[in-house]
Formats: sequence, structure tokens, C-alpha cells
Amino acid sequence: MTPDVFIYDTTLRDGSQREGISYSVEDKLKLAQQLDAFGVHYIEGGWPGSNPKDAAFFERVKSLGLKHAKIAAFGSTLRKNTEPQDDTNLQTLLAAGTPVITLFGKSWDLQVTDVLVTTLEENLAMIQKSVAFMKAHGREVVYDAEHFFDGYRANPGYALATLRAAAEAGADVLVLCDTNGGTLPWEIEDAIRAVRAELSTPIGIHTHEDSGCAVANALAAVRAGAVHVQGTINGYGERVGNANLCSIIPDLQLRMGKSVLPPANLARLTELSRYVAEVANLPPEKHLPYVGSSAFAHKGGVHAAAMLRNPASYQIIDPALVGNQRRTVISELSGRGNLLERSQKLGLDCSGEQAGEMLNQIKELEAQGFSFESAEGSVDVMMHRLQPTYEPPFELIDFVVMVEHRQGRGILTDAMVKVRVGEQVIHTAAEGMGPVSALDTALRKALREVYPDLDPVRLDDYKVRILDSETGTDAVVRVLIDTKDGARRWSTVGASPNIIEASWRAMSDSLEYALLNLNKN
Repeated sequence: MTPDVFIYDTTLRDGSQREGISYSVEDKLKLAQQLDAFGVHYIEGGWPGSNPKDAAFFERVKSLGLKHAKIAAFGSTLRKNTEPQDDTNLQTLLAAGTPVITLFGKSWDLQVTDVLVTTLEENLAMIQKSVAFMKAHGREVVYDAEHFFDGYRANPGYALATLRAAAEAGADVLVLCDTNGGTLPWEIEDAIRAVRAELSTPIGIHTHEDSGCAVANALAAVRAGAVHVQGTINGYGERVGNANLCSIIPDLQLRMGKSVLPPANLARLTELSRYVAEVANLPPEKHLPYVGSSAFAHKGGVHAAAMLRNPASYQIIDPALVGNQRRTVISELSGRGNLLERSQKLGLDCSGEQAGEMLNQIKELEAQGFSFESAEGSVDVMMHRLQPTYEPPFELIDFVVMVEHRQGRGILTDAMVKVRVGEQVIHTAAEGMGPVSALDTALRKALREVYPDLDPVRLDDYKVRILDSETGTDAVVRVLIDTKDGARRWSTVGASPNIIEASWRAMSDSLEYALLNLNKN
């Protein structure tokens, strides 16, 4: 299948320029494999010679056996007053052994005179010689016209002349770059139409997010005739980022009707987005279009009720098309529809009366400081407790926590817990690094004999928020606990003026949730 639009991914090069990202060679190789499996057409691996990691990547990527993507090496046109055969940068690009070379050159007369410190004529010769040299060595050449839109705005005749130099030398595609990210969509369209009127070489687009228009600009470029789009997964990139391919690809394919990837591949988009975030050691952005966990989350009661009747009422697409799923957010703004949909996903028979009772509980608890939006584990436990036949796996009778400072031994914390498990009453004690640690250890000790499968369940994160700081040490605190069991992860919440009670609520909900799901994959 020949696509209408070719996708050129620069996550490994431009994406790595985001603050906080530092890919290892292994990271880049793993990402290349995932991008190839997803079906992108080009993967820009980096700038050979700029650092040892990129050199190692180009050497090792040859053995991966990629099935779809072409690897591109990125670098600049030759230096002024230099011939191609004498230019170290061009020789290093060739030595990378990639089928595609991406060359960037100057389109803006200001950049030529003030940055390269050369003449406009010499810059045209640098572009022409560099492209011709790579074509003579049998490479596919992507020419990135850096700062093209700034250059076109300042001196349209010269900006077009730089493209003409690359095209006449044999460039396979001319990529117009909004390097500073300040161009608006209608300016993009006007410029591309002007270029297409002058040149027949295929046009590409490379946009940045500085004015918040990177995705819109890429789509505008395609509407004006571009057939090659550059971007990064999750929009990673320098400053505020590059055009986000996780938005562009579904927009092109599902909203604009362009052939980009096989539909089955598109269903892997959310998985890819989260994989890249994991490798980059960044938390997945919940509010990204299409792939974020909140992209198809419905909180308002009116929305949730409408979604039960017709999912198209508040969604632009079926989330399964991009590998995501619909979520119903539970909060004081919920209606019965939110709770009914949630209960259906849990396989529970929840009546309208039960939903109404739970909704009242939620509103009352949120007024006390609870927040259930990020605590779906607590919501699920509450729903099970409303079932007439539900028997809780354990029940608190009482607990005692003691924190002491003992001379010579420092701070010591002990917790005693008494719980009922079926017909048994179990009384245990434990020490911990702090009161929450001691409580957690004591509770697990009480449950371990009856529920040995709890052993792999581990606290993963613990967050405390002060809700009414003006009351000082009497403030209500909200505790959110994240727990994991292998790949599965869930969150529970507690709130109280007493941080120990708030922690207990969240902790006990977490273990009850784990016991409810022990037999689920």
C-alpha cells in the first residue's frame, strides 16, 4: 500500500532534545524496533559524529532487521568554502551507511549572513553540492529547509531559491521547517501552495509547538499538498516540543481520510505512546489527545448518561481504533449514569437505587475531603460493598499506633491491629519506619495466614495533600496510595484531620481491592 502521507519519525533525534530525556543506545534501539513495528516509514536515528551514542546506534541498528522503516542519518550541508569530498560532516553521514540522508540547510537570509557568515550565493552552492554529492552515492535525500517560513516571510524569492537548489540537485523531498514554531496554519498553507506552484518535488512539513500550532500546522500543510510529515511520539522535543505524531496520525487517517498506516497498526498507537514515555523515563501525559488516559474519560453526569445511550454523543471516535478505552470518572459531579456504567464494567448488578445511594455517599465523602477521580480502587470497593451478598474479606476492630523517641535508639514506631477475618479475630503488632509503615506491616501480618496471595502486593506511591492549610495543624489531609501487583496498578484514597486515619482508609481499601481481584488477570 502506497500511503497518501509518509510519516517521518524523529523521536530519537529531535525528541531527545527535550529537557530531561537522555536515551541510551539500548533505548534508541528498542524504540526503533517499536516504531518499525508500528509502521512509520522513516526513523531519524540521530546525527552521526555528534556523539558516540549516535555512532553506536547507526552501527548496531543494521542488525535489527527492521521490516518497514528506513533509517535516516541527519546532518548539515557542507561548510562554506569546502568541497563535499573534503567535508568531514558529509563523510560521516555517508559512513553511517543508512539508505536515507537528511540534510538541513539555511532558507532565511538572516541565518545565512549572521549565523553562517557567508554570502547568499555561497549558501545556494552549499545546498546544491551537498545534495548532489549524496545522490551521487545512491542515497535517498530528504532536504530539511531550516527556518523556511521565517525566511519566506522575510525574503520569499531567496527562500524559494534555496529549495530550487536542492530540487535541481536531486532531493527526493523538500521539507519546509517551522523551526522556531511561530507560523500560523493559514501562513503554512499559503507558503506551501506558493512552493508547489514553483516546484514539482514532493513537499514535507516539520513543525514545532512554540505557538501551540504544531499539529494544526502539519495538518494544514497536508491540506495544501504536503505528502511527508515529520514529528515525534508524544510531541517530545526541544523547548515546548515538536508536532505530536500521536495526534497527527489519527487526525490524518480518521478525520481527514488520508491513507497513512494499516488500521490494525493504528490500534497500537496508545501502547506505543506509553512505551516511549516509559523508555524516556517520563510519566505518560494523561491529557494527550487520542492516547492519554483522560482522552476518553467522562466525568459529568449528563455526559455519562448520554454515553450509555450512544457512545458517539461525546466521543469523536471509538477509542479502540487507537488502542485506548473509555473511562467513567467518579466524583461529586457524577450522575447515576457514571456509576451504572462503572458497575457494568465490574460485572455487578447495580440498581438505580443502589447507584443513588452510592452517589450520595460519594458527595458526602468528597465534601469531607475525599476525591475519587484518581482513586478508582476505592470506587470499586465501595460498589462491591453495596452488593447485598458481599462479605468484606476483613473488618477493622481497632488499631493503636505509638511513636516514641527513646534515648540512644531514636524514633521508634509500633502498631497494633485487631481485625476480624471470617469468624477469626486476629490481633497483631509490628514495628515500622513510621506510623504508616508500621500499620501496613501489622495489617499484612494479620492477613498473611488467611490470604497468602497478598505477598506480591506492594505500595508503589504515597501522596499527602493538605486541603485547608489555613487551619494549620488541624487541617484535613487527603492521602492517595498507589499499589501494584506485578503489571497491575490501582489507587485508593482516604481523608481525615488525622493523617493516620486517612492513611488507614486508603491502605485498607487498597488491600481489599487486591483481594477482590486476586483471581483476575
